[in-house]
This record gives sequence, structure tokens and C-alpha cells, in this order.
Amino acid sequence: MSYKSILVHVDQSRHAAQRIRIAAELARAQQAHLIGSAMSGISSYIQMEGAAFVAAQIDIFRDRALAALEQFDSIAGSVGVSSYEKRFIDDDAEGGLALQARYSDLVVVSQTDLDEPDSSLLADLPEYVMLNAPRPVLVIPSAGEFSHVGNNALVAWDGSMEATRAITAALPLLRSAGNVTVAVFDAGKRHGTHGEQPGADIALYLARHGVKVQVMQEQSNMDIGNTLLSLAADLGSDLLVMGGYGHTRFREVLLGGVTLTIMRSMTIPVLMAH
Repeated sequence: MSYKSILVHVDQSRHAAQRIRIAAELARAQQAHLIGSAMSGISSYIQMEGAAFVAAQIDIFRDRALAALEQFDSIAGSVGVSSYEKRFIDDDAEGGLALQARYSDLVVVSQTDLDEPDSSLLADLPEYVMLNAPRPVLVIPSAGEFSHVGNNALVAWDGSMEATRAITAALPLLRSAGNVTVAVFDAGKRHGTHGEQPGADIALYLARHGVKVQVMQEQSNMDIGNTLLSLAADLGSDLLVMGGYGHTRFREVLLGGVTLTIMRSMTIPVLMAH
């Protein structure tokens, strides 16, 4: 199993260049086709209604998206991706990415940066895409520089369907990692989830896929989200793999406690699947 198609969100934010570079490097390593997708930001529902706002602003938003794609083209070419394309979509970013994700193996987005001028327009983009796209989402933190992703991976394992999907989706990265640590938190509190040796079954599953793995059983003295981030720092991890928990109500995103903590406070790239 490897990624054959990687979708990356393209815009004019200050984080776009790092996000595109990371996606391009993953595409090169996986020999995957890279799609840089820029959305106009105008919801398809608004366009169908023919609002005057669209008529007045659509050209400005389109020009911004097309300019952002020029940066994607430059970075993808400089990284040496063998197969890539620019894609412009007349839609809002959340809906456009969630739809296109159905035809990709991995989606790369950035954590919301509230200091960005237009952040209010995309305040829940990573969360929305993670919960509404049937594909894994790699979220790049808004703070920090990341020269590599996935050399030393930390996997959060709680036996859930979401965590199982995340691990399966991350296999192409985990197989190429130098170190993979599976962390099992508070195993004794989750009766019927783990076997006699919590973490042993998933470690064996990963080993059969060629993953070099070790298991750590941890107790959460604080909330699990912050404990995960603390453990990642102690281990020098450059990737966190975990299930994404929550559900959506129309455009409102409702997240579980651990997912919310990670989305708000992440310090390393996080691969999530719902």
C-alpha cells in the first residue's frame, strides 16, 4: 500500500508554502500524483442563488486563488514531484476539499491560525474536512518549521474504529519511519478493548506490515490530549497518528475533547482519520 494521489489545500496564507512543500515531499517519496487545489472561497450554494455579492467579488477571489496556484506550481517543480496538477474550484474551501478528498489517498491542510487576516473564514477547515471527508487528513501546525515528517512517529492507540482507520491510513508513512511508538493510555480503564497485553495486537499488525514498532503503556495524569503532546515532545516525534472524534451538525463542527485539544495545541504534524 502506498499513496497514489495526495491533495493539498492551496491559498495565499503565510503557511501555504510549508504545507505545499511537505505535501510535495510526501508525493515525491511515495511516487504519488500531487493535486494543488485552490478554491475561490465562494460557496457553490451562494453561486446557485445568484447573489449580488458573487457578481461583485468573484473575480477578486478567483484572481487570489489562481495566484496561489502559481506558488504551488513553483514549489512542486522545485521539490521534484514527477506528477502534479493545479486545480481551481469555484467553492468554499471546506466543501471543495471534502468533495475532492473522495478521490485522493491523503489530504494536507494547515491548522487554523487565528492571527491570519482571513482566519475567521476558515476557522474550522481542518476539523470540517477531517469529519466530512472519507480520507485521512494530515494537519500541519501553524507554528514551527518542519523539515521532515514521519521519521519518528507516535501513534495514539485506544482500540477505537477511528484509531484503527488512522493507523491503516498512515501505513505508507509508518513503514518508512525509522521509529514508531504506539502509546496506550489508561488501558485498564477500557475494559473489553485491549487483550491481555494492551498494544501487543496492534504492534503485531504493524510489524507484519514492515513497521518497526515499540509499545508504551502510559497513564494520563492530565488530560490525554496534553499528555500526548508532552510525550511527543519527550520522544522527539515528528508525526502524531490518531483517530479524530466528533460529528457535524450542518456547518457546525463538534469535536471530542482529545481531538479538540490536539487541533488547538498541536506542536507537530498530525494525521487524523474519522
